[in-house]
Amino acid sequence: MAHLSLSFEEMWEKIIACDRKYDGLFFTAVKTTRIYCRPSCRSRKPKKINVEFYLDVNTVEKAGFRACKRCQPHTEHSPYIRLVQKVVAFLINHYKEKLVLQDIADYVGISPFYLDRIFKQETSETPRTYLEKIRVDKAAYLLKSTDLTNLEICYETGFQSPSNFYKSFRSLNQCSPSEYRKLHKNRN
Repeated sequence: MAHLSLSFEEMWEKIIACDRKYDGLFFTAVKTTRIYCRPSCRSRKPKKINVEFYLDVNTVEKAGFRACKRCQPHTEHSPYIRLVQKVVAFLINHYKEKLVLQDIADYVGISPFYLDRIFKQETSETPRTYLEKIRVDKAAYLLKSTDLTNLEICYETGFQSPSNFYKSFRSLNQCSPSEYRKLHKNRN
């Protein structure tokens, strides 16, 4: 599997949120129990200090971890899961770029129509809306962890216009980027 451009902190946030979007892209291994899980596993969360992240099943199993019985991270539930994982990894690694469906389809080697249909069937979303969620996730992380301005974050996360950024951010977080920053800066 290709390198995934997510920091430890971002992966940690995904497991705390039980975020299904990242299932299959990385695995959470708990050093104390020697068990590994999907990011969306609903089991009790380990202490951060006891966690390691792995990008594929073979590596985590070679490191001596065994699969969680609850989330069964070693099983694939669909014949298209690899294709979807490849698309999601591509979106995560290229979210800053101006992407069109054809770019993504070229990367995975299928037609844009087929890609759109399979992706929607597997995730209930189009690659475009999925990319938007990844960009908003990244923006939320930057709002909490940096002092970049909202406009800098808008362009840093691949949005083409501030109005699209604000609209997308508000629809996914029920608040503006500024309100989000204020809310989360007070928590730290």
